[in-house]
Amino acid sequence: MKKVLGSILLLYTVQSFAAEGTSPPEDNQLTADFIEQQVQQNMSLGRAIKSIMSHYPQEVDVVVGTALDLYPAKYKEIIHAAIAAQPALTEDVVRIALSKGIASCGNIVLTAIKAEPSYVDFVASAAAQSTPEELNEIVRIAVVTEPDSADAIVSTVARAHPNKLVDIITSAIDAVPFVGEYIVDALLVAFPNDAEDVVTTAVRESSAQRSQVIKIIETARNAGVSDQELTQYATQGGASVEEIAQAIHD
Repeated sequence: MKKVLGSILLLYTVQSFAAEGTSPPEDNQLTADFIEQQVQQNMSLGRAIKSIMSHYPQEVDVVVGTALDLYPAKYKEIIHAAIAAQPALTEDVVRIALSKGIASCGNIVLTAIKAEPSYVDFVASAAAQSTPEELNEIVRIAVVTEPDSADAIVSTVARAHPNKLVDIITSAIDAVPFVGEYIVDALLVAFPNDAEDVVTTAVRESSAQRSQVIKIIETARNAGVSDQELTQYATQGGASVEEIAQAIHD
């Protein structure tokens, strides 16, 4: 009987907060009880998290954090449901999940990207901020999963980690070789003073795709890099005289 009365009181408390348009108390036990109650009522953890997040987005840290503590093995369902309910909080959800250490960084990043592909660059950036030692793997997974967004991914992550520019370019092109020209185009806008690093690295990492080398040089030229500088940077990256001439004179 005591348990039933407690559940009724809990439900009344939450409904009262909802009616008043305010947040429930930031009490982890209350949240844990509420989440478990919602799971029982909805017969699904994902539906429960989605419902709670839809009503209380400002409590993302408490709700998602508590859900991951309660059901660590179901982190994919929790992440997907939270992001589906509040896409704008994707970065927060990724940060919280990584802080819990319930799965590898790569798995969390992949889960978040699949939940909201249009936020892939924000997922990569948030993950790189939380676990900078995993930066190369984060970029690789993001670019492989959403290659059409490679330019946005690389630009966003590089802005947060400008000292890792070469590593970011290398990871992206190694993962998906054909994105080199798009990456160069985006990075020359974001980092016009780093044209040497951008072009030299992109050319070097595209050495197995000779047609890409020419496209990269052409892209850099269209972005305003002079022929003299292009010749120097492309040569440093391993481009042949013929490839440089073809790109410059076409």
